[in-house]
Amino acid sequence: MAIPIPEKRVAEFEKFGFGMFIHWGLYSQMGQGEWIQHMKQIPGEEYQKLQQTFTASKFDAHKIAETAKAAGAKYITLTTRHHEGFSLFDTKGLNTYDAPHSPVGRDLIREYVDACNDVGIVPFFYHTTLDWYDPRFNNDFKAYLQYLRDSVEILCSEYGKIGGLWFDGNWSKPNEDWEEDALYKVIRKHQPEAIIVNNTGLSHRGEQGNPELDSVTFEQGRPTPMDREGMTKYMAAEMCHTMNAHWGYGAADVNYKSLAHLIETLCACRRVGANYLLNIGPTGEGEIPLMQEALLRGIGDWIRYTGNAIYEGKPCGITGAGKNFALKHGNKLSFYVHDLSISGDANVTVEGGGAGEKVFEGVKGKVKSIRWTDCDEQLSFTQDGDRLTFNATGYPYGKSLVVRVAEAEIDE
Repeated sequence: MAIPIPEKRVAEFEKFGFGMFIHWGLYSQMGQGEWIQHMKQIPGEEYQKLQQTFTASKFDAHKIAETAKAAGAKYITLTTRHHEGFSLFDTKGLNTYDAPHSPVGRDLIREYVDACNDVGIVPFFYHTTLDWYDPRFNNDFKAYLQYLRDSVEILCSEYGKIGGLWFDGNWSKPNEDWEEDALYKVIRKHQPEAIIVNNTGLSHRGEQGNPELDSVTFEQGRPTPMDREGMTKYMAAEMCHTMNAHWGYGAADVNYKSLAHLIETLCACRRVGANYLLNIGPTGEGEIPLMQEALLRGIGDWIRYTGNAIYEGKPCGITGAGKNFALKHGNKLSFYVHDLSISGDANVTVEGGGAGEKVFEGVKGKVKSIRWTDCDEQLSFTQDGDRLTFNATGYPYGKSLVVRVAEAEIDE
């Protein structure tokens, strides 16, 4: 069966490759994660007092956008409204539970979009569909859905062109009619090129939904290859992932994933053609914690060493041993090699795996040359039909990239 051709917006989204997710709201002031209201069963009238102390005194939209740029992210998805029901944007009279009616006194989404546009990052909007604030969510669901559509229409009509909308919460009422067609019609009216995502949650990773959706999601789980044969529409894939155990800020959560883990996860996503959406949780004042910023900048360093194949490259059917894989972009192949060792005296090096011959099967075309992207060292190789073997030299002392990339030029 045929694989459908992706629409232009979907093809462009796949080339973004890597994005920054931001969970930030009233809950960030408590420093115990984004579900704190639900987890501790805090009464609404008590929880809503957090609006009175929401100052965003250290929120710097330009610094956030510049940090994403330095990390190599091509887009940012920010929580315009999370499950708590508080909006970072001006709700234009739908209610007063928003940033302009807090001590901030400003539309923070306007600042975010302007900063993204200034530095060349594509802004996406997360918007909850589950709402702990609005009583209509439980008492008059159809009226609530109209409120949801009205909120989304503001986001789609007041901020210029955006990259897409990222919804989350339909899993909370699996037997309800969410009137998705009407919601997506609002988006297409104002933002015909926007990517539409609706998160299927932890228990339904990779599942398709409404035909208007453009990407499936893999929350907190490495994506599997998409089988697009027979699909009526080509859908992209995206994995969203936390740096620690919370989406929102966890003041006492210091159990961060290592930079090596995050790099390998980015590679695992791109191996199957999925985007990697990596989350940060700013503090209650809106500042990126230093550890989170450092990890992001570390990913950016790795991307600068390994090249643009992480964006442009596509899965091409080439297989390597273990975690090793290849991506194709134009007349080039990029081979992602894991677990190389460092060369040097045994007294000062720690073995991290094997250098030496690496074998890849399914290589089509004649390989002309192979080099490491981080140093331009030419690598010796042999090719027997579609089987390629090259000598993966170890890192020089003082260098380790977790995953090293060898770029090959081919005659097709």
